[in-house]
Amino acid sequence: MDEKIRLNYGDGGLIPAIVQDRASGQVLMLAYMNEEAFQKTLQTGESHFWSRSRGSLWKKGETSGHRQEVEALYVDCDEDTVLLQVKPLGPACHTGKKSCFFRIVGEQTAVSERNLEELPAVPACRILDAIFEVIEDRRRNPRPNSYVSGLLGRGLNQVLKKVAEEAAEVLMAAKDRTPEAFIYEVADLWFHSLIALSALGVTPEEVYEELGRRFGQSGIRRESTAD
Repeated sequence: MDEKIRLNYGDGGLIPAIVQDRASGQVLMLAYMNEEAFQKTLQTGESHFWSRSRGSLWKKGETSGHRQEVEALYVDCDEDTVLLQVKPLGPACHTGKKSCFFRIVGEQTAVSERNLEELPAVPACRILDAIFEVIEDRRRNPRPNSYVSGLLGRGLNQVLKKVAEEAAEVLMAAKDRTPEAFIYEVADLWFHSLIALSALGVTPEEVYEELGRRFGQSGIRRESTAD
C-alpha cells in the first residue's frame, strides 16, 4: 500500500530538489522547493522552485523558455530531499550549459571549466551525450580548423554522404570478421550519425525515447495472410 508522503521542509521551510535528465541520467541542477513549489510541480507536471535570493516562487523556463517536463518524482528515505527526473526543453544552467555542473575540481581543489576539446569525466553510457554537446557547440560556434564545423558547413547532403560511407565501412569490417576494425568503424558511424542529428535539429534524447518506447515490446509483427 502506498504511504502518504510527509516531506520534512526543515526550519527554513525548504527542501533540496535534485533535477536529473531522465533519458541520459545526467544531473542538471540543484534547487530548492517550499510546499507551494512542490504542489505546483505536481499539479502542472513542470518544475517549480523557490528562489532563495529573490524570496519568491519561480517556474523553470518561465522567462528563458527552457522548461522542464517532470516525468517522475522521487523522495528519499528521510523525506527531506526530492529527485525530479525531467525532459529538459533547453539548457538547465543560466550560462547556457546543459547542466549547472560543468566545472571540475582539479589539483589543490582549484575549480576550472572543462575545455570542450576534452571529453568530460562521465559514465560510458553518457559518452554520446558528451560528444553531441561538442558537436552542437561546433555547429553554433564554427571554428576554422574544426572537422565537425567544416562538414556541417558543406550542407546536409555531405553529412548524409559521410553517414552512408561509414555504414558501408561497418559492413565491410563485419564481413571481414575483424572485431577491432568493426569497433573502429561503428564508432565512426555513431559519430557521423550524431553530426547528422545536429544538422537535422534532432537530439540523442529523442532517439533514446524512441528506443524506450520499443523496449520490452515484441519485435515480431504478425501479418494476416490468405491461407
